[in-house]
Amino acid sequence: MTEAEAKARQAADSPAMDKLARVGLVCRGVLYGLIGVLAVQIAFGDGGREADKNGAISTVASLPFGAVILWIMVVGFAALTLWQASEAIFGAHGLKDRVEPAGRVAVYVFVCSTLLTMLLTHKTASDDQRTQDLTGKLLELPAGQVIVGAIGLGVVALGVYWVRYGVKKEFRKELRPMPRRAGSVMDRLGLAGYLARGLIAGLAGVFVVQAAVTFDPDKAGGIDATLRAFADTPAGPWLLAVVALGLLLFAGYCFGEARWRRT
Repeated sequence: MTEAEAKARQAADSPAMDKLARVGLVCRGVLYGLIGVLAVQIAFGDGGREADKNGAISTVASLPFGAVILWIMVVGFAALTLWQASEAIFGAHGLKDRVEPAGRVAVYVFVCSTLLTMLLTHKTASDDQRTQDLTGKLLELPAGQVIVGAIGLGVVALGVYWVRYGVKKEFRKELRPMPRRAGSVMDRLGLAGYLARGLIAGLAGVFVVQAAVTFDPDKAGGIDATLRAFADTPAGPWLLAVVALGLLLFAGYCFGEARWRRT
């Protein structure tokens, strides 16, 4: 390991980075909690804002001292980005160990960019619009339908993985030893949260596959379009309400992670 790599590893393992990463986990919980609240509002007829990261960030921006909270979230998600990047570089022992943190890095960079766009321009594009724009550009490429179809199947696979991850309670390996009562609560929160995330990812992936098959980028959608689709099932808004509750419980899991996560 070179001297630069050693210093980077030392910075990643520092107490300051540990505290900032835990602030980031709290911010992550706030984001999921707000998406869950917005989804509940959609389920019961008040869908004024998109139930996605953009809608959640817009909600924060409208609060008193909203800009201050958003800047704190920028710092928190930036810390999560650096932490997961260090995990991908220094903490990985195989391809899977690198892929998971690398994927999280991409998500956290996206959230940071959305937060900064809101702070600097006071407006952001919805997840749905971004997904459709990206899908349209990919469809224009040679073999674009194959590429988009493969991405859709990958998102479906991610949804199945999250469901399995929750059912098998594999998230326990990321948590430090904790009191039995706290462990029981985290098990329930993690199970419900990952089931909800898996269902959302699975349905979103199906939409992307439909976009590939029909060569229509408007078939694709982000979190908001996917959540609204749950309300269009025979179960009606109650299925969306259940999924929204899962997101709220996942927010609780994120808050617990801020206390018990191994960093």
